[in-house]
Amino acid sequence: MNRILVRSPWRKGVRGVLAAGLSALLIAAGLGGATAAAADYSQTAASLNASQAQFSFTPSTPARYVDIHYTGVPGVGQQNVRMTDNGGTWRHTVGSLSAGTVLDYWFTYEKSGPQYDTPHFTYTHGGSGTTVASPTFDPPGGSYPSARSVTLSSATTGATIRYTVDGSTPTASSTVYTGPITVSATSTISAIAIKSGSASSPVASASYTIGSTQATCPAQAEVPDFGPNVRIFDPGMSASSIQAKLDADFNAQKDTLTAQFTERRYAHLFKPGVYNGIHDNVGYYTSVAGLGQNPGDVVINGDVTVDAFNESDKGVALQNFWRSAENLAVVPSSGSTRWAVAQAAPFRRMDIRGGLQLYPASYGFASGGYTADSKVSGQTASISQQQWYTRDSSYGSWDGGVWNMVFSGTSGAPANTFPNPPETTLGTTPVSRDVPYLYLDGSGKYRVFLPSSRTNASGPSWANGSTPGSSLPMSQFYVVKAGDTAASINTALSQGCNLFFTPGVYHLNQTLNVTKANTVVLGVGYPTLVPDNGVDAMKVADVDGVRIKGLLFDAGTTNSQSLLTVGQAGSTANHSANPTTLQDVFFRIGGQIAGKATNSLIVNSRDTIIDHIWAWRADHGNAGTYGWAVNTGDTGVVVNGDNVLATGLFVEHYQKYQVIWNGQNGRTIFFQNEIPYDVPDQAGWKSPNGLNGYAAYKVGDSVTSHEAWGLGSYCFFNDNPSVNLYHAFEVPNRAGVRFHNMVTVSLNYKGTITHVINDAGAVTPPDTRPSNLVSYP
Repeated sequence: MNRILVRSPWRKGVRGVLAAGLSALLIAAGLGGATAAAADYSQTAASLNASQAQFSFTPSTPARYVDIHYTGVPGVGQQNVRMTDNGGTWRHTVGSLSAGTVLDYWFTYEKSGPQYDTPHFTYTHGGSGTTVASPTFDPPGGSYPSARSVTLSSATTGATIRYTVDGSTPTASSTVYTGPITVSATSTISAIAIKSGSASSPVASASYTIGSTQATCPAQAEVPDFGPNVRIFDPGMSASSIQAKLDADFNAQKDTLTAQFTERRYAHLFKPGVYNGIHDNVGYYTSVAGLGQNPGDVVINGDVTVDAFNESDKGVALQNFWRSAENLAVVPSSGSTRWAVAQAAPFRRMDIRGGLQLYPASYGFASGGYTADSKVSGQTASISQQQWYTRDSSYGSWDGGVWNMVFSGTSGAPANTFPNPPETTLGTTPVSRDVPYLYLDGSGKYRVFLPSSRTNASGPSWANGSTPGSSLPMSQFYVVKAGDTAASINTALSQGCNLFFTPGVYHLNQTLNVTKANTVVLGVGYPTLVPDNGVDAMKVADVDGVRIKGLLFDAGTTNSQSLLTVGQAGSTANHSANPTTLQDVFFRIGGQIAGKATNSLIVNSRDTIIDHIWAWRADHGNAGTYGWAVNTGDTGVVVNGDNVLATGLFVEHYQKYQVIWNGQNGRTIFFQNEIPYDVPDQAGWKSPNGLNGYAAYKVGDSVTSHEAWGLGSYCFFNDNPSVNLYHAFEVPNRAGVRFHNMVTVSLNYKGTITHVINDAGAVTPPDTRPSNLVSYP
């Protein structure tokens, strides 16, 4: 098979939409709901006598049902019970308890149609009951030029906070917090929250450096020169002149055989206004975006299109990578916009005034995909798309599903029916912060908008007006263009500048070091960072609020230990109030050049949000750039930080574990994976535990809390079809580690996966049919 010509005919085995429902089973198992909002309910657990405890749940909105799930009763496995409604409070009594019995419990409840899952709670019979929420700090720890007044709080009503400032561990006899603490010198505040009848919270700490002077970015142009690869269109320009430029770029970038690994990159930016008769066909390494503050500020009466454009594509869109559309309103000429893409092709902040077709006009196969913060007034149809993830959006309706369709915070999404049809629907997204983006203000100056964080988010951030947030002037951004070096970029960072990368390929002979809190690194047109001589491409300090968006990291020919590292090893600072976000950040090992990197992404910082990445070890490309001993890469993503959330995680073809998750309280919504095609033999491809192969997604053995929804892993052992992977997902067997809605597939039946997760789930069947598992444990 020529993997340059056609990205694997193996993906041609499944068509159509599966039918039938498992909603009753999901309800009974307590699966598939979104993370609940604390304001939605109150809950209590109380001892009735020496052997019984009563659990109560009161929803703020009347519920059609409430289920309780619990583990820990001696000699009994997990129980899933429909609670009894008593005047709006739902109750259930658990027996067979003795002093010291510890129960892990949580609830699933209905609210206005969707169902929601609460966090897990702990009850100790005859003991301390539930655990108090840890204190939080406002402002968060960090470096400040002068004294700060720090407020402590706990989400647990009635809790008392005790704290220390001398580096010691706080106890129940430490100083009681009664009001804001003035921090006038460098110090660390450590605190616990205590409440009678509940277990004390874990210790939380925040370190403050006082008197440090942050560098100030030398003033940059507010209307900068974005270089030769950024096209800026104005509604005053003639449609014919705009179209001529769009067509020229598309003709250069459309061919899968010649443009997929070119170094040309472009951005098409439209100033606010209305554009009539414009048709932007989007080729490789091309970003299309509006320059309004909101999507409706730029209206295209025409089309923004991706299709299986080339004869060599043979009607499929399996290699339609590395292109994007953002922050536009489109009134499609035919009634529907076509966005038939594969990986690394985000569709963000789009207002489609019609339908959206995610499949090629030929109905050939596609392997996407990602939508966020968007609205489609008509129907969105996936049809031949193998998998897709939609976050915080609004659809008129949805049609389609092959293997793994996942939705969070999306109105108009289908019901939670995995696997028949294979739809996983969560009512909200637990935490989201939409991407930074370039726009023009009313005076004609460029600024970068920084959307605010949202918890339990649902629907587009701009649905009820402008996206909430703040903005920065371009005078605080260093614009990276052709001719810039690692030294010049690092100088700008050390001076306190944010970075705006224009389209191009940038070779780095030293690591880019992002050390300042709240730094923004924003790229358009797929700017590509290539580390030379084995350096790591970028490192981010363990600081608050860094935002990285729109970069492609392409491994150099000398091995790098990591392409991007967030936080130093052992980082423990709490960033929950202002996390680092990685969005539309892509990694490539091989394909363009014979790249090598042990790891693509390492996340050590707590609370990081990974929002749409594709980490890819190439299975095809330029001659001499791919092969088992050529483009080497052990692992795509390593997460060591606690409380990390991944929304849209695409990781493919690494030679060992695809994802290793060592941090506590991790969550993933949507995972797409392919195991490496080119494993030469079974004897040389066994994991440390002696099992065949390396799992696609491994949760560390010491992890006690982790949860994931909507995960797919596919094998295509093309070089040696006798190769087997024992299981796609490997996790510790603990009540706090829970996986929902998983699928494995053997593409064209090239090799097998014996189990879905651990020892559960059936072997992959022939004929490219899926093996599904609704829940584990």
